[in-house]
Amino acid sequence: MDMPIMHDSDRYELVRDIGSGNFGIARLMRDKQTRELVAVKYIERGEKSSVLHSQPKPTVGTPAYIAPEVLHKKEYDGKIADVWSCGVTLYVMLVGAYPFEDPEEPKNFRKTLERILTVQYSIPDYIYVSPECRQLISRIFVANPATRISIPEICNHEWFLRNLPADLMDDNRTSNQYEEPDQPMQSIDEIMQILAEATIPAAGTRGLNQYLTDGLDIDDDDDDDDMEDLDSDPDLDVDSSGEMIYAM
Repeated sequence: MDMPIMHDSDRYELVRDIGSGNFGIARLMRDKQTRELVAVKYIERGEKSSVLHSQPKPTVGTPAYIAPEVLHKKEYDGKIADVWSCGVTLYVMLVGAYPFEDPEEPKNFRKTLERILTVQYSIPDYIYVSPECRQLISRIFVANPATRISIPEICNHEWFLRNLPADLMDDNRTSNQYEEPDQPMQSIDEIMQILAEATIPAAGTRGLNQYLTDGLDIDDDDDDDDMEDLDSDPDLDVDSSGEMIYAM
C-alpha cells in the first residue's frame, strides 16, 4: 500500500515516527488543511514476480499469520493469502492476542496450525467488537481463498468506510455521512497515550513482544514431549534459533 497520507506531501505532514514492527512502519501525520491528526501504519512491499501464482516454498517464522492455503503443498494466490494475514493483524489490534493460538497451550505450534486449517477462533465476550467488524473478520477468516473477501471488497465494506478520510474514498462516494463536525480533535499527547496503552497486553493474554522473543522457544524442561513430537515429524523442522520452519 502506498497512499499520499503516508508521506510528507502537499496535503499531509509528518509529525513523528511512532515505531516499526513485523508489518511496517507507524507514523503520526497531520492534515495541513484541517489540522486533523491521523495515525497511519504502512507496509513497504518489494517487487514480486508473481503474487497471483505463488509457488509452494518453505515458510519461516511465527505460524500465527499463515493462511491455510500456504500450509498446503500447492500453488496459491499471494494477495488473498495476505488478506488472511491482515485479518490476523486486525484481530490482534482488537483483542490483544493471536486468533488461532490454543488458549491452554499457546506455544503448541501443532495445535496452532490445526486451528488455522479448521478456522477455529473466537472473540472473547469481555471485548466489545462491533457487529460490522465481526462480520468483516468472519469474511476474512475463510479457509477457501476463492470465497474469502478480497481487498477491493474490504475497501467497500461498511466497517472499513466508517470514519475513513474523505480523500481516501472513491470519487463516486460522498463524504457527508462520515463527517463528524461536533467531535473534538485529539491532541498529539492523547494519541500517543492511546498508542502506549495499546501496547500493554490485556490480562491473561500474551503480548506481541513476548511472543516474538520467547513464543517460539521450546523450554528444555517443560516441553520435552513437544520437542519429541516435532522431531518425529519429517515435514516440520525447528531451527536452533527457535524459529519454526514448515517444509512445503
